[in-house]
Amino acid sequence: MKTDAFALRHIGPRESDLQHMFKAIGVKDMDQLLYETFPDGIRLKQDLQLDPAMTEYEYLTHIAQLGTKNKVFKSYIGLGYHPAIVPPAIQRNIFENPGWYTAYTPYQAEIAQGRLEALLNFQTMVIELTGMEIANASLLDEGTAAAEAMTLLFDVRTRDQKKNNVNKFFVSEEILPQTLSILQTRSTPLNIELVVGNHETFDFSEDFFGAMLQYPGKYGQVFDYAGFINTAKSKEIKVAVAADILSLAKLTSPGELGADVVVGTTQRFGIPMGYGGPHAGYFATKEEYKRSMPGRIIGVSIDVNGNRALRMALGTREQHIKREKATSNICTAQVLLAVMAGMYAVYHGPKGLQYIADKVHASAVTTAKALSVIGVNQVNAAFFDTILVKADAAKVRAIAEKNEVNFFYPNSESVSISFNETTSISDINTIVAIFAEAAGKSAVHVSELASETHLPEKLIRTSSFLQHEVFNNHHSESQLMRYIKKLERKDLSLNHSMISLGSCTMKLNAAAEMLPLSMPNWNSMHPFAPADQAQGYLTMLKKLEEQLNVVTGFKGTSLQPNSGAQGEYAGLMAIRAYHIARGEGHRNVCLIPSSAHGTNPASAAMAGMKIIVTKTTPEGNIDVEDLRARAIEHKDDLSCLMVTYPSTHGVYESSIIEITKLIHENGGLVYMDGANMNAQVGLTNPATIGADVCHLNLHKTFAIPHGGGGPGVGPICVNEKLVDFLPTNPVVATGGKDAISAISAAPYGSALVCLISYGYICMLGAEGLRSSTEHAILNANYMKARFEGHYPILYSGEMGRAAHEMILDCREFKQNGIEVGDIAKRLMDYGFHAPTVSFPVAGTLMVEPTESEDLAELDRFCDALISIRKEIEVASADDTNNPLKNAPHTLAMLTAERWDFPYSREKAAYPLEYIADNKFWPSVRRVDDAYGDRNLVCSCAPIEAYIEN
Repeated sequence: MKTDAFALRHIGPRESDLQHMFKAIGVKDMDQLLYETFPDGIRLKQDLQLDPAMTEYEYLTHIAQLGTKNKVFKSYIGLGYHPAIVPPAIQRNIFENPGWYTAYTPYQAEIAQGRLEALLNFQTMVIELTGMEIANASLLDEGTAAAEAMTLLFDVRTRDQKKNNVNKFFVSEEILPQTLSILQTRSTPLNIELVVGNHETFDFSEDFFGAMLQYPGKYGQVFDYAGFINTAKSKEIKVAVAADILSLAKLTSPGELGADVVVGTTQRFGIPMGYGGPHAGYFATKEEYKRSMPGRIIGVSIDVNGNRALRMALGTREQHIKREKATSNICTAQVLLAVMAGMYAVYHGPKGLQYIADKVHASAVTTAKALSVIGVNQVNAAFFDTILVKADAAKVRAIAEKNEVNFFYPNSESVSISFNETTSISDINTIVAIFAEAAGKSAVHVSELASETHLPEKLIRTSSFLQHEVFNNHHSESQLMRYIKKLERKDLSLNHSMISLGSCTMKLNAAAEMLPLSMPNWNSMHPFAPADQAQGYLTMLKKLEEQLNVVTGFKGTSLQPNSGAQGEYAGLMAIRAYHIARGEGHRNVCLIPSSAHGTNPASAAMAGMKIIVTKTTPEGNIDVEDLRARAIEHKDDLSCLMVTYPSTHGVYESSIIEITKLIHENGGLVYMDGANMNAQVGLTNPATIGADVCHLNLHKTFAIPHGGGGPGVGPICVNEKLVDFLPTNPVVATGGKDAISAISAAPYGSALVCLISYGYICMLGAEGLRSSTEHAILNANYMKARFEGHYPILYSGEMGRAAHEMILDCREFKQNGIEVGDIAKRLMDYGFHAPTVSFPVAGTLMVEPTESEDLAELDRFCDALISIRKEIEVASADDTNNPLKNAPHTLAMLTAERWDFPYSREKAAYPLEYIADNKFWPSVRRVDDAYGDRNLVCSCAPIEAYIEN
């Protein structure tokens, strides 16, 4: 046994368990199982051509050495990214804590109250700093948040008959360049006409539905937008503002200026730059637009006892319900990063944020003042943290880089310098010395920060913020540590038990994969740093792209999309560009099977496509004849097919090659949704089944943690037809020779967490990757064998096997008065998170065990569901006072003096013997979803704010 082999640690079942599992399934070995699972003709003929697997020690040595090729200079580049101090208490207790980073999206609110409270803090912070009425639980980054603001305003314009057909959107030339590029990407397929110009000379007589402003401007100038916003409103033009969140501790909030939407990033609130991400974008708006808001909102509700309970609110906004009518395809957030940013505000409080903002502003003022003494003048009439100086850019750059300092250079005669919370007086003296040398002058010495301000007097903030007690009671490390632990105890994560979510692949996030994220050479790099300073990153990212090319069988990869939904959109936009380049831009019909993920039609709608839904057979497969009819019917305009493989029903469809050939014969391309890639790696691939492009969920198949609902990474891999159209970035060029414009803000998306997937592949190697897929299939079929006779299993392959997941049909239990949601809640009493509920079929549970779970854990989960099945048998539709209907049972219930239930306390809390050894207690009883939507409260309001009148 190679005890230093990473695969031994990553894969759950032991060699000694296999015969028991094979016997339960009814096969003699792995080869027979795979033969009975896979259709003919799609198995790879040889192992993936990857480097030999590294041990954990070898990988950590390798990544540390590779990190030395990253030269982390002092960064004053700005443009939305700033060095930030990650408070050690937050780094150790959240960022590096699997109790936080291995949790799943809080769909099961009763076992996610800790994360939900942390996100409520984040929303409160955003609402109060921006001066808006409602905020969501984060978006992917500032650029994509700005694009979501544009599409929201485009959507709500239809409420005004005068604006119903207006399609012009004004963008200030002060906008960040990467934001503008994303706006260009998003606007084009929706036929939104972007007009970029000077907001001070903007002609309001034109027909516009909205406008976007940057506050402060991209090179630091602070503009008073009140007049612009007032005039816009008089012309019924709605205004979005992209605002630096730290500046809002000093500047009048955009809400007070009259903004309709405010967006930005919270990166500088204690989140490492990480060469571009992941970072939590923010989005705030007016309550009247809540039904059009993208992403998730955390709301305050009550449980069945009337106690305060948190939940994700307004589920009807979700794109999986709206499908092709959705205005956003966002299905995730940046939860882990939002939790960190919100906790940064909790730790520092309002006075702490004001102190940090004052120090940053004073650093900028002090430097500008010292530079003026040596004849180097800055040109911003008012600024917060960024000054723009006139100087010989080439000369300054050469001296700056010799001193390991990075500025930004807008043109040959200008230098932009953005200050941050890490800037010291020593740093200021270094900056002054650089400019003095460039100017041939003697440097002046700075000994203290200036006290004057360069903010416009009428824009200095006078309103209070963060007055709730949560932002004023946790300023010592002991207080913060205990508060974080209090919240962590309310959440069920992978460090407690398996999370068997079908389609979401909650596998091990190994410590060796995670450790490099805390290394300064990796997490402190600015995404726009010169390439010669980022050779470690560029080497790693290029290698990861090559690894993913090998895994998928494709020619090119873009790591830029920073979520699975972004990957879908990027893939469709590449297909769109391909057709346009061939003179066939009229091809806009997208075929989507009815069983597809809800993000598929939403992404297609955003890409300007006409969506045709095709039928599914009773066995859960694509109806090939219906697909053929639709493809032929639309052959002149067919753009693509979106297909998930294995299917969302957990089956390897044997007709997949016939399906992809059919699409190609009728002029279309095939997009493969990579949600179920964990059942392909090393055994088959998208190229083999005939796809042209796929996205990969690195936060599923390739081990990036879900982080409670984010971060995610959704790169696209493409064949030779599409490689020229991979996306670029306006500051650091990436992508193909005919690249589409940006998909996300940073050139390589969430580059920092790409280290995790790189490590995962390096340490598993070809054999380990294949073995992982094999064991994922083994575990699923073992569980399927155990469930048979207890639960109907909806779909299976032609020889009765599942892929890596299965669907348990719970609809017949309604005759006993039991809904699938009751099973989900009762599983909490057994110490488990529910599988995926009611997707892709209502009234079902979709179970995916992953390869990381060992036999004992698989058996515990099976025992729990089988025990629940026995509870269902004795339940009655006439008697709802039973353990399933009352689940989950809290510690408060079990320790109360009165017990008014017809079953024992032991039955409620300890239905199986193993539970007592490691009991997880839900912190609230079943949450009332409808109440929360009727009384929407999405900030840290006092108790009376959510008492229904």
